[in-house]
Amino acid sequence: MSEQSSGAALDLSDVEHRVGQLVGGGQLLEPCNRTDIRRWVMAMDYVNPLHWDIGFGRRSKFGDIIAPQSMAVALDYGHGCQPACVGNIPGSHLIFGGEEWWWHGTHIRPGDQLFQERRFHDYKVSETKFAGPTMFSRGDTIHRNQHGQKIATARSTAIRYLAAEAEKLGMYDNQLSELKRWTPTELLEIDKIRHDWLLSNRDGKSPHFEAVSIGDKLPRRVIGPHSIASFTTEYRAFLFNNWGSFEWTAPEGVDDPWINQDPGWVDGFGFDDDLALIDPRARDGLYVGPSRGHIDDSKASEVGMSRAYGYGATMAAWNTDYLAFWAGHDGMVRHAKSDFRGPAFECDVTFIEGEVVDKIEKSEWGFPVVQIKVRMSNQAGNTVVSSLNEVELPY
Repeated sequence: MSEQSSGAALDLSDVEHRVGQLVGGGQLLEPCNRTDIRRWVMAMDYVNPLHWDIGFGRRSKFGDIIAPQSMAVALDYGHGCQPACVGNIPGSHLIFGGEEWWWHGTHIRPGDQLFQERRFHDYKVSETKFAGPTMFSRGDTIHRNQHGQKIATARSTAIRYLAAEAEKLGMYDNQLSELKRWTPTELLEIDKIRHDWLLSNRDGKSPHFEAVSIGDKLPRRVIGPHSIASFTTEYRAFLFNNWGSFEWTAPEGVDDPWINQDPGWVDGFGFDDDLALIDPRARDGLYVGPSRGHIDDSKASEVGMSRAYGYGATMAAWNTDYLAFWAGHDGMVRHAKSDFRGPAFECDVTFIEGEVVDKIEKSEWGFPVVQIKVRMSNQAGNTVVSSLNEVELPY
């Protein structure tokens, strides 16, 4: 029950028998509020006033601020990766490989509480330059609100690998340049792109399906430069990271539902659940736990990442927010499939560009959608995310 190459081996004996099973995870204890929503959009640098300006929200058709579509992942446990990280693989670490989302038409509002149904979908093992034998595992989450209404369905892809093998191969060591030192002139150019984008549809006007043409370009967006401060702000916007904010839940009728179990993290990246009963920082994730490498270069190098780096779930949220801002108040992102090609490293910036590549009048949703291809790249022009998306517009 293992996969090996060049002497390295993944022990999958605790993985295979769990495929297709419902799994457990964390459940947030309280509904989300306006401050939670504001904290999320601040962390995502998503300036849409519908999600933070109470006066704007009250004047809108919604009568209040509402959560962005991307916020479903922040109302889940573990950055939404729980059902893709199932089974103990000794000496392993995890990074995100991609996310696919479907939205079902109901917005998240202040006072809503989401409940999750999770299932371990499947996995495969491939040889990679990054870490040798590497497992790509997928898990599904259905998000419902307190009324039982479906909000979204997500499929997350986890990349699980042997940390020691990734550290030995050091792929990013050979690709990363020195930390970028941005000049005042360059920062002014970045600020202009950012400001132009935030003005591009601040009023939330939706383009009509008939008026959109294949080849239309969406306004360019930029996020960054990324920093330890921005990575920390992003992490803290996921509500499960607040002390005492969740409890463990299990699906009924499953003998071994994989709740709060050790995935086999390499030494120095695990939780201390017993100590956490006294000192909650012991399973905080950032101080102690698997996310330490995001803000600590020395820890990042231990898992093959070479430098502090951002979060996959955050990049998927950037994609959703980018599309939703363009779609306006009468539009909705219905499907987004994002493949992560590389992380957003400290001192990088991320440029986001989109293009309409198709118009589908008879879609699987029963109404017309436009298909938009989005590419995220860093200042060197390297692709970090590519996505294909379907967006509903007024018709």
